Amino acid sequence: MSSLSQFAESLIGSEIVKLGNEISRRVQQGEKIYNYTIGDFDPEIFPLPTLLEEEIINCYKQKYTNYPPADGLLELRSAIVQFIEDRESIKYTPAEVQIASGGRPLIYAVFKTIVDSNDKVIYAVPSWNNNHYTAMNHGIHCTIDTYPENNFMPSIADIRKHIEGATLLCLCTPQNPTGTTMSKDTLEGICDLIIEENKKRTGKTKKLYLMFDQMYSLLTYDNIKHYNPVALRPEMKEYTIFVDGISKSFAATGVRVGWALGPAPVLAKMRALLSHVGAWAPMAEQKATANFLTQNEAIDQYLTNFKSALQDRLKTIYQGLMQMKANGLPVDCIPPQAAIYLTIQIDLAGKSVNGQLLETQKDVTEYLLTKAKLAVVPFYAFGAGNHSPWYRLSVGTCIKTEIPEMLALLENALMEIK
Repeated sequence: MSSLSQFAESLIGSEIVKLGNEISRRVQQGEKIYNYTIGDFDPEIFPLPTLLEEEIINCYKQKYTNYPPADGLLELRSAIVQFIEDRESIKYTPAEVQIASGGRPLIYAVFKTIVDSNDKVIYAVPSWNNNHYTAMNHGIHCTIDTYPENNFMPSIADIRKHIEGATLLCLCTPQNPTGTTMSKDTLEGICDLIIEENKKRTGKTKKLYLMFDQMYSLLTYDNIKHYNPVALRPEMKEYTIFVDGISKSFAATGVRVGWALGPAPVLAKMRALLSHVGAWAPMAEQKATANFLTQNEAIDQYLTNFKSALQDRLKTIYQGLMQMKANGLPVDCIPPQAAIYLTIQIDLAGKSVNGQLLETQKDVTEYLLTKAKLAVVPFYAFGAGNHSPWYRLSVGTCIKTEIPEMLALLENALMEIK
């Protein structure tokens, strides 16, 4: 008999953490690894906006080091209200904003506030951690397998199959891990499904809520546009909880300022839960972010340079992989659309190298790490099937001058496959 709780015994460790541990071990032994697994930024390559950094330092100098309010500083919530109205064309009040230390505690709070044991949770795979959050809450997994034909996004028809009686639908666009986006038509159709389903539910029947993770919304490229459900269908405001923040769009993952927007009654319960967890963003960072979000000219200038540097890396790697594909090697790639990720396919399972069979996708991942010195995250770490040949490649720590040598090593490794 275990001496731990059933909850603890049921937890599954992160595949990404396992891979990260293996990479660290190899680096410590002196290996050069091209580590494209991390959904984070190297501050030496992608620093914070200078203005935000200066604001944080000034706020600490001004002794903003005490507890913040449970829902977040009013001036920050007010700044977010104006920021999202300017950039998303949706209107909220400060009472409809909840601050926390990044997106993770907010997502946890959404699940804990909405999902009871045996409630249906709809999410696509691959996607970031929805499988783990559903398991933590003993929900019923309504998973949707996605494919490159739809940019690894769920379709309206996919969601319609599961929507009856569901409690929570999870969408993320631009998406982690794929770096792809949802089209306007698809999002409109999904919103219409949710509205129609909720009209059928009367009395004390629980509503169907949409958790809409748009942490990468400002990082879209070329003609790709981000859409949100409330701007497309204002009626969705009653059923939508946004998860957003500065972590990705401003290379501020360690600053830990995130926010949720949603119906005030839902946010009140999330706030109560978070007050017990203590997952607030630090006072100085909140104060600094409030000041920063009002500086539209500085923000636009930063995003222009930041996005250009990210897109340059994504496109360079994409072009290199597509050249390998044209040369007959077993790789493929989705054109970069958004975020800091490329979705790449390395289809080697069942093939041999020097007489050794790469039987599983884990064998392929290990081969890439050993032979090509390339570390990328397999989609099975994001809930997809164990046999999926697709991977997430992140450029947040990518040194641009190292891309040609990384591609050369990968090409040589692929050419040895029989």
